[in-house]
Amino acid sequence: MPTKDLTIAMIGSGGDGVVTMGEMLAQAAARDGLNVIKTEAYGPQIRGGETSCVVRISSEKIYAQGDAVDILAVFNWADFGRFKGEVVLHPNAAVLFEEADAAAPTPADLGLGEGHSWVPVPFLKLATESTGTKAAKNIVSLGLFAELFGLPNESIRAAVEKKFTKKKAAVLEANLKGFDAGVAFAKALPGDLGARRLLYTKGSPKLLMSGNEASAVAAIHAGCRFFGGYPITPSSEVLHFLSEWMPKVGGSVIQTEDELSALGSCVGASFAGVKSMTSTSGPGLSLMTEMLGLASMAEIPTVVLDVQRGGPSTGLPTKSEQSDIWQAVFGGHGDQLRAVVAPTDVADCFHATVDAFNIAEEYQLPVIILSDQGIGQSRSTVDEEGLVHKVVDRAIPDPALGDKYLRYQDTESGVAPMSSPGMKGLMYQTNGLEHSESGSPSAMYLTHEKMNHKRYRKLRPIRDKYERFLQFGPEKANVGILCWGSSAGPVREAVAAANARGESVSAFVPQLIYPFPKHPFLKFLAGCDKLLVLEISFAAQFYKYIRTFMTLPDDRTILFKRSGGKNLTVGEVNDEIRKALAAKLPLEVKK
Repeated sequence: MPTKDLTIAMIGSGGDGVVTMGEMLAQAAARDGLNVIKTEAYGPQIRGGETSCVVRISSEKIYAQGDAVDILAVFNWADFGRFKGEVVLHPNAAVLFEEADAAAPTPADLGLGEGHSWVPVPFLKLATESTGTKAAKNIVSLGLFAELFGLPNESIRAAVEKKFTKKKAAVLEANLKGFDAGVAFAKALPGDLGARRLLYTKGSPKLLMSGNEASAVAAIHAGCRFFGGYPITPSSEVLHFLSEWMPKVGGSVIQTEDELSALGSCVGASFAGVKSMTSTSGPGLSLMTEMLGLASMAEIPTVVLDVQRGGPSTGLPTKSEQSDIWQAVFGGHGDQLRAVVAPTDVADCFHATVDAFNIAEEYQLPVIILSDQGIGQSRSTVDEEGLVHKVVDRAIPDPALGDKYLRYQDTESGVAPMSSPGMKGLMYQTNGLEHSESGSPSAMYLTHEKMNHKRYRKLRPIRDKYERFLQFGPEKANVGILCWGSSAGPVREAVAAANARGESVSAFVPQLIYPFPKHPFLKFLAGCDKLLVLEISFAAQFYKYIRTFMTLPDDRTILFKRSGGKNLTVGEVNDEIRKALAAKLPLEVKK
């Protein structure tokens, strides 16, 4: 049955090549002009363990991973069991699995319906006979997929060639034989399996990238020329990418001994006049808190990318959650000033990162980018022409000021020009102590009060100038949804589906988290009969953060929150929309 949208899942153990397989599928689809979203999930083991890769391919614009899997390839059923509740099969799914695996469940066990296809495949045998190694079973699977489901055969074959082109000729030839063996096996299968086939017209190639790559590219675009980092899942790709590309634009990258040192090196580099950045995840951001305080007090531009994972502690290091918002906004000693931005998808990682640098440089403060594993490590097709963003640089003082230069001058905007070491006649003293306008240390109450006013005076202009948010759906709606970050994609698709059903639903997604775009949100709220807040945080961190500075109408506000470990789905949002529409006003206020 032809379809314009397919979701394909592959599951195996570490070393089975599941991620490589998904990457080749995604590359091939992007090469043929299709829209792609690819996500990965792993166990917490350093080596081995279960691995899944899910690729959604569509001829139409998509914003979220598919809720239900149309095609499933399983190399090991024990590994499949470890993704219970995360990989959900469509009732009519086609399931291809290793026929030698004695632990196979029944179709009924997986909730499959009458239209499903249940296909035992000798992956190991086909791989060994065609290539001489069972490790090529993933390449055999690609051949099967291409033939059975109408996927771009030539482009997948080209992806295989690209993957192994740097290997010995015999290795490349063997893998191509494995691909052909999969095609031949598929042709020999009886009937059409009742499986779905992708219907599309080949178009111009699309750019495929991950959120972490988009942030790294954005940093270079913004003028970042120093990166200090310590590897931590799921942000390490930023360090890897920039260690290769930063030197090519005259920049420097160092891997430090820990996260405290990583941010410390960035603060030092920025003080010296170089735009700087680090990346981390929740546990690392905790260690960076002391240096965030220094950057806030000394008013040094600093950018920190936090790719959130499940927590606390080591938690779920390979899966996503939206539970660092309290730490990002409030985490720190004293009255620390910072801004927090949150991208909504891979492409927005580029724009959010450039804006983070612009805010940091223009207003001289630390800025935290709250991405998450669901965005950072997923790959999707993006509009290459859309990767353009204005860059703002810090204000430099007039050299003629000489002794009259006041680094921390109490200006109307709260910002004073920032000199760098070596600028003649523009020296100043700085450290973590409270200080006067000239930078001289002071423990006076009056000085501390004055300088706190100066620093916090920056928040309103940041809010007004960088009022980043998304809004979709009608201006007047029966249900308005408030969400943030990676939840925006599923919400966007659910809102479109709801309005197509004749329901009245809209959504507001802040991309500037702190300071919050309060006024456009209040205008949005005024147009909604009910407010539905959605987030992936068991403690409802986003909802409670909003309530620290704003009164939400309890008698028409509904909260949906749950733990991380899997991303928000379109189906979940649709269910909550139906419940919200059915709820009678005024809602019962829970005490």
